[in-house]
Amino acid sequence: MKRNIGKIAAIYPTPVLVVGSYDKHLKPNIMTIGTGAVICLNPVLVSISLRKATLTYENIIENMDFTINIPNEKYVQEVDFVGIVSGRKVDKFVKTGLTAKRGEFVNAPYVNEFPIILECKVIKIVELGMHIQFIAEVINTIADEDIFKENQGADLGKVNPIVYTISSKKSHYYGIGEIIGEAFSDGKKFINISKQTEI
Repeated sequence: MKRNIGKIAAIYPTPVLVVGSYDKHLKPNIMTIGTGAVICLNPVLVSISLRKATLTYENIIENMDFTINIPNEKYVQEVDFVGIVSGRKVDKFVKTGLTAKRGEFVNAPYVNEFPIILECKVIKIVELGMHIQFIAEVINTIADEDIFKENQGADLGKVNPIVYTISSKKSHYYGIGEIIGEAFSDGKKFINISKQTEI
């Protein structure tokens, strides 16, 4: 049995992303968000959505560049911290001990300890309501050498990314579980069933 539970952003899980930006004095800042996604593969486009009240919003408006940092599980406390305090009051890099590195192709910092970084240039800004969406092109991706399998992309077992569940009462962080299937392959059994049915 099912029941209506109201308007909830119940698309699970949500990737946990840490957005890096510089202010006008090139002071680095990071902010954790659960409102980001890949929105196009060619060109490679991503989106993040932020409230205007945040320092990260101001910084991105200033530079039109940012980084998306993919943290791993061992930094869950740091990730939570940089999402609940303001960079106007606290130097988040100093407080957490994380290392800010200057982006190679964008005017934005990244977190050296995190395994994957996307360097992004804003191409469009959309007012949505509570949040402002930044649509950006991924200019470059920086990654730890040991997380990519040859011709297979990232090994999530080595990345150990964090995901998030949004709840009106209590939200939680989760890790990624074991591989349960092979994409673009496991579903082919239904193609064979369809062919047999046609015969």
